[in-house]
Order: sequence, then C-alpha cells, then structure tokens
Amino acid sequence: MNLHRIHQIGIYAKDLAEAVAFYRDTLGAKFIATFDPPGLAFFDFNGVRLLLEKGASKSTVYFSVDDIDAACAELKSRGVTFTHEPQFVHRDDSGNFGPRGGEEWMAFFTDPSGNVLALASRKVSSR
Repeated sequence: MNLHRIHQIGIYAKDLAEAVAFYRDTLGAKFIATFDPPGLAFFDFNGVRLLLEKGASKSTVYFSVDDIDAACAELKSRGVTFTHEPQFVHRDDSGNFGPRGGEEWMAFFTDPSGNVLALASRKVSSR
C-alpha cells in the first residue's frame, strides 16, 4: 500500500450555491457536478477533487488506493481502527469522475487528533 496521492479533500460549505459560484466563477476551478440533495459539489484541481459539502463540520482528506480492501487490511495490521469499513458510495453512470459505470468505494478512519481520513478506490461495476 502506498498513500502517495491525495484523491479528494472535503470541506464545509455554508451555502452550496454561493460556494460553487466562488470556486467556479471567482477562482476559475474546473466544475464537475453538483448533487443536491444531499448537498455536494465537486471540482477538479489537476486530478485532485475538491468536495464542497453543505452541513459538514470538519474537513476530510481522501487518499487514493488501487485496492481498498488490501489497503484496509494493511492499515488494520498497523493498528488503525476504521469508523466505516469499505463501502460502495457512488456508481458513476454519467462518467463525471472517470470511465462510465465505475464504482467509487470508500473507507473512513481518524488520525490521533480526530481528523477524518478516508481511502478511496474505483472498482469495475459489478451491478
């Protein structure tokens, strides 16, 4: 397992429309998509996704891994306790985040200071 690439950073958005306008129009960030509900917007910063999340209280750093199950097993062997085991979170039928039909899987844990960290992996759709 090699955590060498940040996949996504999730940050709080008080007002999703206002935040989207700021990142897209003011900063010129590449807009990907909005899903509201549940209150999510995505941007691409040269391969690193920025997730704006309405109502989130903390930031989350997501690390990209090739095999989420193997990465979780390795981190568990190093003493990491997961708050959420690997789980399917999104089927990308429109191809917004990569090849159409790919599934995004994530697992969550915390660092010693309580910051939320996540592993993210794309799997070929089994559905």
